[in-house]
Amino acid sequence: MQQLPTREYTSAGGVVADEATGRVLVLLRPGREGPDGRPEVRLPKGHVEPGESRREAALREVREEAGVAGLEIVADLGHQHVEFDHRGHHYVRDEYYYLMAAPPGTQPRGHEEQWQPVWLLWEEALQQLTFEAEREWLRRARAARAATTNLLPPSPGLAGS
Repeated sequence: MQQLPTREYTSAGGVVADEATGRVLVLLRPGREGPDGRPEVRLPKGHVEPGESRREAALREVREEAGVAGLEIVADLGHQHVEFDHRGHHYVRDEYYYLMAAPPGTQPRGHEEQWQPVWLLWEEALQQLTFEAEREWLRRARAARAATTNLLPPSPGLAGS
């Protein structure tokens, strides 16, 4: 069996919460289907560029992909190591995510064309996200949100790892 060429990189992204509405921002990608045949639903993230911190990259990627600026990083959600095969390559990615608070009434403007930003309730987002690794980020964000704001505790479907 031939081994696929490997590409390694670091990415950073954000789970963006709107406390005023109790919603979280996800990105719908109508042009690409997930494994279940539905359009992909993702969290914003991307490559950490040379000379850029992970926090800076996360804020930049959310701004570019989702068209949302003026965010505040509320919590560091940690790290995940993800490996997958795609289009003839084996990818090894170190992911870092942050919980971000959106100013009240934030509406996406100037997002990347491939994405359609959508605000969903936390539970809806958990059900709609295409990949388990991103559902894990959402669970971590929900737990961090509850710990930092003393709001409602995470529901059983969103708690833990």
